[in-house]
Amino acid sequence: MQRWVLLAYRLPREPSTPRITLWRSLRRLGAAQVGDGLVALPLTEETQEQVEWLATGIEDAGGDASVWLSEAATRAQEERWMDRIRQASAEEFGVLERRAVEASSGDETARRRSLRHLRTELRKARARDYARVPAGNDAAAAIERLAQVTEAVIP
Repeated sequence: MQRWVLLAYRLPREPSTPRITLWRSLRRLGAAQVGDGLVALPLTEETQEQVEWLATGIEDAGGDASVWLSEAATRAQEERWMDRIRQASAEEFGVLERRAVEASSGDETARRRSLRHLRTELRKARARDYARVPAGNDAAAAIERLAQVTEAVIP
């Protein structure tokens, strides 16, 4: 079974900035929301370190946080957590693929700008794709097609 790092947290409602910052950070990490104030990530040295940093930030903002290393009690539970991670990754890659297709019809300057941005976003999305969903390859292929169209106009 997969080992997980869990973050249990509670933050005051006001001010809202720490809650928003935490939400964005958890999203950037690709965490699965498994309950109210409870998120899970597959355990790696990096995810554990990142979650520990988030816990410190929560406490600094006046909240409570604890970090746990664990295994899911059942395969079904673990599969639900992985399904959430897969779904989030697939959705993110789908957005990148659509943006690459849309960008290919733009002018050269817009294509170049989009290509740089999409390559950066693809790198970030792959870093948090713990399930290695097939949609990642689809997004990469769409971005590569955009690169070919963009680079074809170089004199």
